[in-house]
Amino acid sequence: MTQRLITLGLLLGLTFSATAQKIFIATGGKAHLFSATPIENIEAVTSSMSSVLNTSNNTLAFSVPMRTFKFEKSLMEEHFNENYMESNTYPKADFKGKIDNIAAIDLTKDGTYQAKISGSLTMHGVTRAITADAQFVVAGGKINGESVFNVNPKDYNIAIPSAVVDKISENIAVTVKVNLDKMQ
Repeated sequence: MTQRLITLGLLLGLTFSATAQKIFIATGGKAHLFSATPIENIEAVTSSMSSVLNTSNNTLAFSVPMRTFKFEKSLMEEHFNENYMESNTYPKADFKGKIDNIAAIDLTKDGTYQAKISGSLTMHGVTRAITADAQFVVAGGKINGESVFNVNPKDYNIAIPSAVVDKISENIAVTVKVNLDKMQ
């Protein structure tokens, strides 16, 4: 867990001294994958996502260890890690970005805020720009964030064998949820 936080800090170029009161962190964030096809639905979830939000420079990052995703069927999990994601070679997915409409959001005041997020998602050795809608709920100094976006395996050089191509959607819905607390 500590190593994940250090990795996220380095991703953002954060210094943990003078700006600590403006840094929010989350460990145990959730990521959910969902692929819907007429033949089969595939779902996976992890509660091992780490996140950092630095309100002083409007940077946001998360990191997800790929092997922590759990599937309903163990064979799906095995195929995900060994055949598709090649998790030994590409052990995590990382996002680095920002809140585009930060001027319309007051993360110091309780409320619900709609946000536009943009940045780079690195997965399976490929980095691509992504944009997504998000919602932040601020209550009692804590920030809960949620976003849903789609990922196309082809965009990340993830090969789907022709034998199972009808069982895996071209667009995988990804939901991320984090509960961010001020870094102490």
